[in-house]
Amino acid sequence: MKKIIFKGAAVAIATPFTANGINYAELKKMLEFHIKNHTDAIVIAGTSGEASTMTDEEHKEIIKFTVEQVNGRIPVIAGTGSNDTAYAIQLSKFAEEVGVDAVLSVTPYYNKCTQKGLVKHFVQIADNVNIPLILYNVPSRTGVNIKPETYAELAKHPRIVAVKEANGDITSVLKTRALCGDDLAVYSGNDDQIVPILSLGGQGVISVLANIAPKTTHDICELYFNGKVQESAKLQIDLEELIAALFSEVNPIPVKTALKIMGYDMGDLRMPLTEIEPKNYTLLKLLMQKHNII
Repeated sequence: MKKIIFKGAAVAIATPFTANGINYAELKKMLEFHIKNHTDAIVIAGTSGEASTMTDEEHKEIIKFTVEQVNGRIPVIAGTGSNDTAYAIQLSKFAEEVGVDAVLSVTPYYNKCTQKGLVKHFVQIADNVNIPLILYNVPSRTGVNIKPETYAELAKHPRIVAVKEANGDITSVLKTRALCGDDLAVYSGNDDQIVPILSLGGQGVISVLANIAPKTTHDICELYFNGKVQESAKLQIDLEELIAALFSEVNPIPVKTALKIMGYDMGDLRMPLTEIEPKNYTLLKLLMQKHNII
């Protein structure tokens, strides 16, 4: 069995920006908030972190800062994926050099590739680093879906250890678990599917919800792991409206809005992302009040 990087709830943390870069003072506050509230791992520079509009310098700088600030207290996973295999390797090597515990690598987008191409892409990345690789499957964004049979091939690599699965297809997760067993850990990439994926042997979630409700997201997983399945499911069900509100517009528009409501200085969203619509803002704030987040 491959080593589990983390078990529970990792936060796909949003990035606070200034007019000219990244607000590191605010990011420090956010990281400490997560450690205090039992978040099990930090995922930095992912989709929720708006990595796609960071400069190369910013991308590397924020990874290094996060590793140094967290200082080994919980695992740090860096988003280093790209549709350019060579660049994904370069960024993953940098992340390894500065001390991340693992890298998160999304399927190639826009130019896309075949299932054979996916195997070659991820194996080349894994061959060029000495730390674990978590695959990120999010076909709604990339136009590429990793098939269970492809996971089985990728799981043969000793450093390809897990997947953040956000294809929304529970049957596919079932087949992946059947084919890969303990050679590939599965994390939910959708906050509305945490418990269903845990029920199939999943190890947790890489979560947007955890940005604003870290302890509750952690508790969904911990309760399940402790055999309190009904309590875990109740939390999942009770949060349905809030989770939906966090995805009422393209992520991370709503979650960055929610963090602003909580008092964090998040700065502006980077174009082409735009401010949340007023009706979605009103509903989000009401639900945050309902769940005692504000």
